[in-house]
Amino acid sequence: MSGVDGGLADGVSDWFLPRAGRVTSGNSVVPLVHGARYFPRLLEVVEGAAAGDRILLTDWRGDGDQLLAEGGPTVSELLGSAARRGVEVRALIWRYHTSFSAQENSHLDLQLNEAGGCALLDERVRRGGSHHQKLVVVRHRDRPAEDVAFVGGIDLCHSRRDDDRHRGDRQTQPMDQRYGDRPPWHDAMLELRGPAVAEVEASFVERWNDPTPLDHRNPYRRWRQDKAGMPRQAGPLAAPSPPPEAGRHQVQVLRTYGRKRPAYPFALHGERTIARGYEHAFQRARRLIYIEDQYLWSADVARTLADALRRSPSLQVIAVVPRFPDADGRWSGPPNRLGQLEAMRALSEAGGARFGVYDLVSPDGAPIYVHAKVCIVDDAWMTCGSDNFNRRSWTHDSELTCAVVDPDGRLPSSLRRSLWSEHLGLAPDDPRLDDLEQAQQLWRARIGQPGCRAGPHSPDQVGPVQRWWAHPLQRLVFDPDGRSLRDRRNRSF
Repeated sequence: MSGVDGGLADGVSDWFLPRAGRVTSGNSVVPLVHGARYFPRLLEVVEGAAAGDRILLTDWRGDGDQLLAEGGPTVSELLGSAARRGVEVRALIWRYHTSFSAQENSHLDLQLNEAGGCALLDERVRRGGSHHQKLVVVRHRDRPAEDVAFVGGIDLCHSRRDDDRHRGDRQTQPMDQRYGDRPPWHDAMLELRGPAVAEVEASFVERWNDPTPLDHRNPYRRWRQDKAGMPRQAGPLAAPSPPPEAGRHQVQVLRTYGRKRPAYPFALHGERTIARGYEHAFQRARRLIYIEDQYLWSADVARTLADALRRSPSLQVIAVVPRFPDADGRWSGPPNRLGQLEAMRALSEAGGARFGVYDLVSPDGAPIYVHAKVCIVDDAWMTCGSDNFNRRSWTHDSELTCAVVDPDGRLPSSLRRSLWSEHLGLAPDDPRLDDLEQAQQLWRARIGQPGCRAGPHSPDQVGPVQRWWAHPLQRLVFDPDGRSLRDRRNRSF
Protein backbone atom coordinates (compact mmCIF):
# COMPACT_ATOMS: atom_id res chain seq x y z
CA MET A 1 0.00 0.00 0.00
CA SER A 2 1.32 3.46 -0.80
CA GLY A 3 0.13 6.86 0.21
CA VAL A 4 0.82 9.84 2.42
CA ASP A 5 -0.65 9.67 5.88
CA GLY A 6 -2.44 12.14 8.11
CA GLY A 7 -2.13 9.60 10.86
CA LEU A 8 -0.03 6.59 9.82
CA ALA A 9 -1.19 4.52 6.87
CA ASP A 10 -1.96 0.84 7.52
CA GLY A 11 1.18 -1.25 7.55
CA VAL A 12 3.58 1.67 7.98
CA SER A 13 6.30 1.10 10.56
CA ASP A 14 5.91 2.67 13.98
CA TRP A 15 9.58 3.70 13.79
CA PHE A 16 8.31 6.73 11.90
CA LEU A 17 7.36 9.99 13.59
CA PRO A 18 3.56 9.92 14.15
CA ARG A 19 1.34 12.68 12.75
CA ALA A 20 4.20 14.20 10.77
CA GLY A 21 2.93 13.24 7.31
CA ARG A 22 5.02 12.57 4.23
CA VAL A 23 5.19 8.77 4.75
CA THR A 24 5.04 6.54 1.68
CA SER A 25 5.34 2.82 1.03
CA GLY A 26 6.23 1.07 -2.20
CA ASN A 27 9.62 2.72 -2.74
CA SER A 28 13.04 1.58 -3.85
CA VAL A 29 15.93 3.18 -1.94
CA VAL A 30 19.57 2.73 -2.95
CA PRO A 31 22.39 4.28 -0.87
CA LEU A 32 25.10 5.95 -2.95
CA VAL A 33 28.20 6.22 -0.78
CA HIS A 34 30.84 8.67 -2.09
CA GLY A 35 30.52 11.37 -4.73
CA ALA A 36 32.30 9.19 -7.29
CA ARG A 37 29.31 6.85 -7.16
CA TYR A 38 26.59 9.52 -6.97
CA PHE A 39 27.83 11.77 -9.79
CA PRO A 40 27.78 9.04 -12.50
CA ARG A 41 24.24 8.08 -11.49
CA LEU A 42 23.15 11.73 -11.65
CA LEU A 43 24.88 12.07 -15.02
CA GLU A 44 23.10 9.01 -16.39
CA VAL A 45 19.66 10.11 -15.20
CA VAL A 46 19.96 13.73 -16.38
CA GLU A 47 21.35 12.75 -19.78
CA GLY A 48 18.33 10.45 -20.18
CA ALA A 49 15.86 13.29 -19.64
CA ALA A 50 14.06 14.41 -22.81
CA ALA A 51 12.10 17.46 -23.93
CA GLY A 52 9.07 17.94 -21.70
CA ASP A 53 10.68 16.22 -18.71
CA ARG A 54 11.51 18.15 -15.53
CA ILE A 55 14.62 18.53 -13.36
CA LEU A 56 14.37 20.26 -9.97
CA LEU A 57 17.31 20.83 -7.65
CA THR A 58 18.29 22.63 -4.47
CA ASP A 59 21.86 23.24 -3.37
CA TRP A 60 23.84 24.88 -0.57
CA ARG A 61 26.86 25.41 -2.79
CA GLY A 62 27.14 24.79 -6.52
CA ASP A 63 30.27 25.00 -8.66
CA GLY A 64 29.39 25.14 -12.33
CA ASP A 65 32.84 23.86 -13.33
CA GLN A 66 32.74 20.78 -11.08
CA LEU A 67 33.44 17.67 -13.17
CA LEU A 68 30.89 14.90 -12.77
CA ALA A 69 33.19 12.38 -14.44
CA GLU A 70 36.81 12.38 -15.53
CA GLY A 71 36.83 14.48 -18.69
CA GLY A 72 33.43 16.01 -17.99
CA PRO A 73 30.77 17.13 -18.34
CA THR A 74 30.68 19.80 -15.68
CA VAL A 75 27.62 20.60 -13.58
CA SER A 76 26.72 23.62 -15.72
CA GLU A 77 27.33 21.71 -18.98
CA LEU A 78 25.11 18.81 -17.90
CA LEU A 79 22.20 20.93 -16.69
CA GLY A 80 22.60 23.56 -19.42
CA SER A 81 22.50 20.87 -22.12
CA ALA A 82 19.31 19.47 -20.60
CA ALA A 83 17.69 22.92 -20.63
CA ARG A 84 18.69 23.54 -24.26
CA ARG A 85 17.10 20.29 -25.43
CA GLY A 86 13.76 21.25 -23.86
CA VAL A 87 13.97 19.78 -20.36
CA GLU A 88 12.38 22.07 -17.75
CA VAL A 89 15.25 22.85 -15.36
CA ARG A 90 14.48 24.72 -12.13
CA ALA A 91 16.94 25.35 -9.31
CA LEU A 92 16.85 26.93 -5.86
CA ILE A 93 20.41 27.81 -4.87
CA TRP A 94 21.18 29.40 -1.53
CA ARG A 95 22.34 32.99 -1.76
CA TYR A 96 25.34 33.13 0.56
CA HIS A 97 25.59 36.14 2.82
CA THR A 98 29.28 36.63 2.00
CA SER A 99 32.34 34.59 0.95
CA PHE A 100 33.78 33.09 -2.21
CA SER A 101 30.98 30.53 -2.36
CA ALA A 102 28.51 33.37 -2.95
CA GLN A 103 30.29 34.12 -6.24
CA GLU A 104 30.25 30.45 -7.25
CA ASN A 105 26.52 30.12 -6.57
CA SER A 106 25.83 33.30 -8.53
CA HIS A 107 27.88 32.01 -11.47
CA LEU A 108 25.98 28.71 -11.56
CA ASP A 109 22.66 30.56 -11.28
CA LEU A 110 23.60 32.78 -14.24
CA GLN A 111 24.83 29.84 -16.33
CA LEU A 112 21.61 27.91 -15.87
CA ASN A 113 19.44 30.90 -16.72
CA GLU A 114 21.46 31.70 -19.83
CA ALA A 115 20.99 28.08 -20.97
CA GLY A 116 17.20 28.41 -20.72
CA GLY A 117 16.64 27.05 -17.23
CA CYS A 118 15.17 29.00 -14.33
CA ALA A 119 17.50 29.25 -11.33
CA LEU A 120 16.79 31.42 -8.29
CA LEU A 121 19.20 32.62 -5.62
CA ASP A 122 17.15 32.00 -2.49
CA GLU A 123 17.77 34.04 0.68
CA ARG A 124 14.40 33.34 2.33
CA VAL A 125 15.84 32.00 5.57
CA ARG A 126 15.97 32.99 9.21
CA ARG A 127 18.50 35.77 9.72
CA GLY A 128 21.98 34.27 9.85
CA GLY A 129 20.69 30.98 8.44
CA SER A 130 21.17 29.06 5.23
CA HIS A 131 19.30 26.85 2.80
CA HIS A 132 21.21 23.62 3.34
CA GLN A 133 18.95 21.16 1.51
CA LYS A 134 20.58 19.04 -1.21
CA LEU A 135 18.21 17.27 -3.57
CA VAL A 136 17.66 16.56 -7.26
CA VAL A 137 14.32 15.36 -8.68
CA VAL A 138 13.92 14.12 -12.26
CA ARG A 139 10.34 13.58 -13.49
CA HIS A 140 9.50 12.17 -16.93
CA ARG A 141 6.45 13.34 -18.85
CA ASP A 142 5.74 9.95 -20.46
CA ARG A 143 7.81 7.55 -18.29
CA PRO A 144 6.71 7.94 -14.65
CA ALA A 145 8.22 4.58 -13.72
CA GLU A 146 11.64 6.16 -14.35
CA ASP A 147 11.08 9.13 -12.03
CA VAL A 148 13.84 9.48 -9.45
CA ALA A 149 14.96 11.68 -6.57
CA PHE A 150 18.40 12.03 -4.98
CA VAL A 151 18.60 13.21 -1.35
CA GLY A 152 21.59 13.42 0.95
CA GLY A 153 24.69 15.38 1.88
CA ILE A 154 26.53 15.79 -1.43
CA ASP A 155 26.54 19.26 -2.97
CA LEU A 156 27.18 19.79 -6.69
CA CYS A 157 30.52 21.41 -5.95
CA HIS A 158 34.26 20.97 -5.52
CA SER A 159 35.86 18.31 -3.29
CA ARG A 160 32.90 15.89 -3.47
CA ARG A 161 34.07 13.55 -6.26
CA ASP A 162 35.99 11.07 -4.12
CA ASP A 163 35.68 7.27 -3.78
CA ASP A 164 36.49 4.58 -1.23
CA ARG A 165 40.23 4.90 -1.94
CA HIS A 166 39.99 8.47 -0.60
CA ARG A 167 42.59 10.14 -2.75
CA GLY A 168 40.42 13.25 -2.93
CA ASP A 169 38.88 15.29 -5.73
CA ARG A 170 41.41 17.24 -7.80
CA GLN A 171 38.92 20.13 -7.79
CA THR A 172 39.06 21.27 -4.17
CA GLN A 173 37.42 23.77 -1.87
CA PRO A 174 39.43 25.62 0.80
CA MET A 175 39.98 23.43 3.88
CA ASP A 176 42.15 23.25 6.97
CA GLN A 177 45.69 22.61 5.71
CA ARG A 178 45.98 19.34 7.66
CA TYR A 179 43.64 17.72 5.11
CA GLY A 180 46.28 18.24 2.43
CA ASP A 181 46.14 19.49 -1.15
CA ARG A 182 43.36 17.04 -2.12
CA PRO A 183 41.25 16.49 1.01
CA PRO A 184 39.84 12.95 1.24
CA TRP A 185 36.05 13.23 1.43
CA HIS A 186 33.45 10.79 2.79
CA ASP A 187 29.80 11.46 1.86
CA ALA A 188 26.50 9.80 0.98
CA MET A 189 23.24 10.21 -0.94
CA LEU A 190 20.08 8.17 -1.44
CA GLU A 191 18.54 7.34 -4.81
CA LEU A 192 14.76 7.03 -4.43
CA ARG A 193 12.12 5.69 -6.79
CA GLY A 194 8.42 5.34 -6.16
CA PRO A 195 5.87 7.54 -4.34
CA ALA A 196 8.55 9.12 -2.12
CA VAL A 197 9.79 11.03 -5.19
CA ALA A 198 6.62 13.13 -5.11
CA GLU A 199 7.15 13.91 -1.41
CA VAL A 200 10.67 15.18 -2.07
CA GLU A 201 9.35 17.19 -5.01
CA ALA A 202 6.59 18.64 -2.83
CA SER A 203 9.23 20.18 -0.55
CA PHE A 204 10.82 21.84 -3.56
CA VAL A 205 7.42 23.07 -4.82
CA GLU A 206 6.58 24.63 -1.44
CA ARG A 207 9.80 26.62 -1.45
CA TRP A 208 9.44 27.57 -5.11
CA ASN A 209 5.87 28.82 -4.66
CA ASP A 210 6.68 30.86 -1.53
CA PRO A 211 5.49 34.41 -2.45
CA THR A 212 8.09 36.09 -0.21
CA PRO A 213 10.50 38.07 -2.45
CA LEU A 214 13.86 36.36 -2.81
CA ASP A 215 15.82 39.52 -2.05
CA HIS A 216 13.50 41.30 0.38
CA ARG A 217 16.30 42.18 2.82
CA ASN A 218 18.91 43.68 0.51
CA PRO A 219 18.13 46.44 -2.04
CA TYR A 220 21.70 46.32 -3.40
CA ARG A 221 21.42 42.64 -4.22
CA ARG A 222 18.03 43.27 -5.81
CA TRP A 223 19.64 45.89 -8.05
CA ARG A 224 22.52 43.53 -8.95
CA GLN A 225 20.11 40.72 -9.75
CA ASP A 226 17.97 42.97 -11.95
CA LYS A 227 21.08 44.25 -13.75
CA ALA A 228 22.24 40.69 -14.48
CA GLY A 229 18.80 39.73 -15.75
CA MET A 230 18.29 37.08 -13.07
CA PRO A 231 14.67 36.26 -12.22
CA ARG A 232 13.34 37.44 -8.88
CA GLN A 233 10.19 35.33 -9.01
CA ALA A 234 9.08 32.54 -11.31
CA GLY A 235 5.86 30.92 -12.36
CA PRO A 236 4.23 28.62 -9.80
CA LEU A 237 4.52 24.85 -9.86
CA ALA A 238 1.58 22.53 -9.32
CA ALA A 239 1.56 19.94 -6.55
CA PRO A 240 3.16 16.73 -7.83
CA SER A 241 1.42 13.41 -8.37
CA PRO A 242 3.17 10.26 -7.11
CA PRO A 243 5.00 7.90 -9.47
CA PRO A 244 4.06 4.21 -9.41
CA GLU A 245 5.38 1.88 -6.75
CA ALA A 246 8.94 0.68 -7.29
CA GLY A 247 9.78 -1.54 -4.29
CA ARG A 248 9.01 -2.32 -0.65
CA HIS A 249 10.87 0.40 1.24
CA GLN A 250 8.96 2.86 3.43
CA VAL A 251 10.14 6.49 3.48
CA GLN A 252 9.30 9.49 5.65
CA VAL A 253 10.51 12.91 4.48
CA LEU A 254 11.59 15.01 7.49
CA ARG A 255 12.53 18.69 7.43
CA THR A 256 13.81 21.67 9.37
CA TYR A 257 12.72 25.25 8.84
CA GLY A 258 13.56 28.00 11.31
CA ARG A 259 10.86 30.17 12.78
CA LYS A 260 11.14 33.49 10.93
CA ARG A 261 9.44 36.67 9.70
CA PRO A 262 7.93 36.76 7.19
CA ALA A 263 6.92 33.19 7.95
CA TYR A 264 7.19 30.31 5.53
CA PRO A 265 3.59 29.83 4.30
CA PHE A 266 4.11 26.05 4.54
CA ALA A 267 5.72 26.23 8.03
CA LEU A 268 4.20 29.21 9.82
CA HIS A 269 5.98 28.45 13.10
CA GLY A 270 8.95 26.71 11.54
CA GLU A 271 9.30 22.95 11.29
CA ARG A 272 11.43 20.58 13.35
CA THR A 273 10.31 17.12 12.23
CA ILE A 274 13.96 16.11 11.74
CA ALA A 275 14.70 16.69 15.44
CA ARG A 276 11.47 15.03 16.54
CA GLY A 277 12.03 12.11 14.17
CA TYR A 278 15.38 11.43 15.82
CA GLU A 279 13.88 11.78 19.30
CA HIS A 280 11.17 9.27 18.39
CA ALA A 281 13.64 6.75 16.98
CA PHE A 282 16.08 7.14 19.88
CA GLN A 283 13.27 6.41 22.34
CA ARG A 284 12.85 3.03 20.62
CA ALA A 285 16.58 2.26 20.35
CA ARG A 286 17.75 -0.76 22.34
CA ARG A 287 20.98 -2.02 20.78
CA LEU A 288 22.90 0.44 18.60
CA ILE A 289 22.76 4.01 17.31
CA TYR A 290 25.37 4.51 14.58
CA ILE A 291 26.07 8.06 13.36
CA GLU A 292 28.25 9.57 10.65
CA ASP A 293 28.24 13.33 11.00
CA GLN A 294 30.16 16.48 10.18
CA TYR A 295 29.83 18.01 13.67
CA LEU A 296 28.15 16.09 16.53
CA TRP A 297 27.79 19.04 18.84
CA SER A 298 25.13 20.98 20.83
CA ALA A 299 23.85 20.24 24.32
CA ASP A 300 20.29 19.86 22.98
CA VAL A 301 21.31 17.20 20.46
CA ALA A 302 23.56 15.39 22.95
CA ARG A 303 20.69 15.31 25.45
CA THR A 304 18.52 13.20 23.11
CA LEU A 305 21.32 10.62 22.79
CA ALA A 306 22.22 10.76 26.47
CA ASP A 307 18.59 10.15 27.44
CA ALA A 308 18.56 7.09 25.18
CA LEU A 309 21.77 5.73 26.75
CA ARG A 310 20.36 6.13 30.25
CA ARG A 311 17.00 4.62 29.32
CA SER A 312 18.44 1.50 27.63
CA PRO A 313 21.32 -0.10 29.57
CA SER A 314 22.34 -2.29 26.62
CA LEU A 315 22.33 0.54 24.07
CA GLN A 316 25.60 1.55 22.38
CA VAL A 317 26.30 4.77 20.45
CA ILE A 318 29.08 4.88 17.85
CA ALA A 319 29.81 8.12 16.00
CA VAL A 320 32.22 8.88 13.15
CA VAL A 321 33.25 12.52 12.65
CA PRO A 322 36.08 14.47 10.95
CA ARG A 323 39.38 14.62 12.81
CA PHE A 324 39.54 18.41 12.43
CA PRO A 325 36.96 21.10 11.64
CA ASP A 326 37.04 22.19 8.00
CA ALA A 327 38.02 25.66 9.26
CA ASP A 328 40.09 25.35 12.43
CA GLY A 329 41.41 28.91 12.58
CA ARG A 330 42.09 31.19 15.50
CA TRP A 331 38.47 32.37 15.74
CA SER A 332 36.59 29.49 14.09
CA GLY A 333 38.38 26.54 15.69
CA PRO A 334 37.66 27.02 19.43
CA PRO A 335 33.85 27.42 19.01
CA ASN A 336 33.76 24.36 16.71
CA ARG A 337 35.77 22.19 19.09
CA LEU A 338 34.07 23.47 22.24
CA GLY A 339 30.59 22.37 21.17
CA GLN A 340 31.86 18.92 20.27
CA LEU A 341 33.88 18.50 23.49
CA GLU A 342 30.83 19.35 25.59
CA ALA A 343 28.64 16.90 23.64
CA MET A 344 31.24 14.13 23.98
CA ARG A 345 31.53 14.75 27.72
CA ALA A 346 27.75 14.54 28.21
CA LEU A 347 27.53 11.30 26.22
CA SER A 348 30.50 9.75 28.02
CA GLU A 349 28.89 10.53 31.37
CA ALA A 350 25.62 8.92 30.23
CA GLY A 351 27.02 5.85 28.47
CA GLY A 352 30.54 5.27 29.71
CA ALA A 353 32.19 2.57 27.61
CA ARG A 354 28.96 2.17 25.60
CA PHE A 355 29.74 5.47 23.82
CA GLY A 356 32.57 5.86 21.34
CA VAL A 357 33.50 8.50 18.78
CA TYR A 358 36.01 7.91 16.00
CA ASP A 359 37.62 9.68 13.06
CA LEU A 360 39.10 8.28 9.85
CA VAL A 361 42.34 8.38 7.86
CA SER A 362 42.90 7.43 4.24
CA PRO A 363 45.19 4.54 3.18
CA ASP A 364 47.78 7.26 2.54
CA GLY A 365 47.48 8.49 6.14
CA ALA A 366 45.62 11.75 5.45
CA PRO A 367 42.61 12.59 7.63
CA ILE A 368 39.29 12.00 5.86
CA TYR A 369 36.73 14.79 6.04
CA VAL A 370 33.46 13.10 7.08
CA HIS A 371 30.64 15.07 5.46
CA ALA A 372 28.10 12.21 5.42
CA LYS A 373 24.88 12.71 7.38
CA VAL A 374 23.81 9.13 8.13
CA CYS A 375 22.13 7.58 11.18
CA ILE A 376 21.20 3.89 11.62
CA VAL A 377 19.25 2.67 14.68
CA ASP A 378 19.08 -1.02 15.61
CA ASP A 379 19.55 -1.93 11.93
CA ALA A 380 15.83 -1.12 11.57
CA TRP A 381 15.55 2.63 10.84
CA MET A 382 17.98 4.87 8.98
CA THR A 383 18.30 8.43 7.76
CA CYS A 384 20.36 10.14 5.10
CA GLY A 385 19.97 13.80 4.25
CA SER A 386 21.40 17.29 4.59
CA ASP A 387 21.05 17.63 8.37
CA ASN A 388 23.89 17.44 10.89
CA PHE A 389 23.78 16.57 14.58
CA ASN A 390 23.77 20.16 15.79
CA ARG A 391 21.18 22.68 16.90
CA ARG A 392 21.55 24.75 13.71
CA SER A 393 20.44 21.79 11.59
CA TRP A 394 17.67 20.74 13.99
CA THR A 395 16.08 24.19 14.49
CA HIS A 396 17.50 26.99 12.36
CA ASP A 397 18.47 26.30 8.72
CA SER A 398 16.45 24.61 6.02
CA GLU A 399 17.21 20.87 5.93
CA LEU A 400 15.70 17.75 4.39
CA THR A 401 16.34 14.10 5.23
CA CYS A 402 14.71 10.79 4.40
CA ALA A 403 14.00 8.25 7.13
CA VAL A 404 13.81 4.73 5.71
CA VAL A 405 12.50 1.39 6.96
CA ASP A 406 12.87 -1.84 5.00
CA PRO A 407 10.03 -4.28 5.86
CA ASP A 408 12.39 -7.08 4.80
CA GLY A 409 14.95 -5.87 7.35
CA ARG A 410 17.89 -5.65 4.96
CA LEU A 411 18.62 -2.07 3.85
CA PRO A 412 19.79 -0.36 7.10
CA SER A 413 21.87 -3.41 8.05
CA SER A 414 23.39 -3.65 4.56
CA LEU A 415 24.39 0.03 4.58
CA ARG A 416 25.93 -0.21 8.06
CA ARG A 417 27.90 -3.33 7.14
CA SER A 418 29.20 -1.66 3.99
CA LEU A 419 30.34 1.45 5.89
CA TRP A 420 31.96 -0.57 8.67
CA SER A 421 33.69 -2.82 6.15
CA GLU A 422 35.36 0.23 4.63
CA HIS A 423 36.19 1.95 7.92
CA LEU A 424 37.38 -1.12 9.85
CA GLY A 425 39.18 -2.87 7.00
CA LEU A 426 37.04 -6.02 7.13
CA ALA A 427 35.60 -8.15 4.37
CA PRO A 428 31.92 -7.33 3.68
CA ASP A 429 30.93 -10.87 4.71
CA ASP A 430 32.91 -10.89 7.96
CA PRO A 431 30.48 -12.31 10.56
CA ARG A 432 31.72 -9.86 13.20
CA LEU A 433 29.86 -7.12 11.35
CA ASP A 434 26.55 -8.79 12.28
CA ASP A 435 27.01 -8.73 16.06
CA LEU A 436 25.46 -5.47 17.29
CA GLU A 437 25.95 -6.45 20.95
CA GLN A 438 29.74 -6.47 20.42
CA ALA A 439 29.86 -3.40 18.18
CA GLN A 440 31.88 -1.17 20.49
CA GLN A 441 34.33 -3.98 21.25
CA LEU A 442 34.82 -4.60 17.53
CA TRP A 443 35.67 -0.98 16.82
CA ARG A 444 38.13 -0.79 19.69
CA ALA A 445 39.74 -4.09 18.76
CA ARG A 446 40.27 -3.01 15.14
CA ILE A 447 42.13 0.22 16.00
CA GLY A 448 45.69 -0.05 14.73
CA GLN A 449 45.04 -3.26 12.79
CA PRO A 450 45.99 -3.64 9.10
CA GLY A 451 43.44 -2.01 6.80
CA CYS A 452 41.58 -0.21 9.59
CA ARG A 453 41.03 3.50 8.91
CA ALA A 454 39.34 4.36 12.21
CA GLY A 455 40.92 5.77 15.34
CA PRO A 456 39.67 7.33 18.58
CA HIS A 457 38.59 10.92 18.11
CA SER A 458 40.37 13.32 20.45
CA PRO A 459 39.82 17.00 19.54
CA ASP A 460 42.18 19.64 20.90
CA GLN A 461 41.02 21.09 24.18
CA VAL A 462 39.76 24.69 24.51
CA GLY A 463 41.43 26.65 27.31
CA PRO A 464 39.59 28.75 29.93
CA VAL A 465 40.48 32.07 28.28
CA GLN A 466 39.26 30.84 24.88
CA ARG A 467 36.08 29.45 26.46
CA TRP A 468 35.22 32.92 27.70
CA TRP A 469 34.61 34.16 24.17
CA ALA A 470 34.17 30.88 22.25
CA HIS A 471 31.09 29.72 24.18
CA PRO A 472 28.81 32.67 23.28
CA LEU A 473 30.18 32.65 19.72
CA GLN A 474 29.42 28.96 19.40
CA ARG A 475 25.84 29.37 20.67
CA LEU A 476 24.97 32.54 18.75
CA VAL A 477 26.88 32.21 15.45
CA PHE A 478 28.07 28.66 14.81
CA ASP A 479 25.14 26.79 16.38
CA PRO A 480 22.17 29.19 16.69
CA ASP A 481 18.70 28.28 17.88
CA GLY A 482 15.72 28.72 15.55
CA ARG A 483 13.02 27.82 18.10
CA SER A 484 10.59 30.08 19.90
CA LEU A 485 11.53 31.30 23.39
CA ARG A 486 8.92 29.00 24.91
CA ASP A 487 10.31 25.93 23.17
CA ARG A 488 13.83 26.89 24.23
CA ARG A 489 12.76 27.20 27.86
CA ASN A 490 10.90 23.87 27.68
CA ARG A 491 13.85 22.25 25.87
CA SER A 492 11.40 20.86 23.34
CA PHE A 493 11.51 20.48 19.59
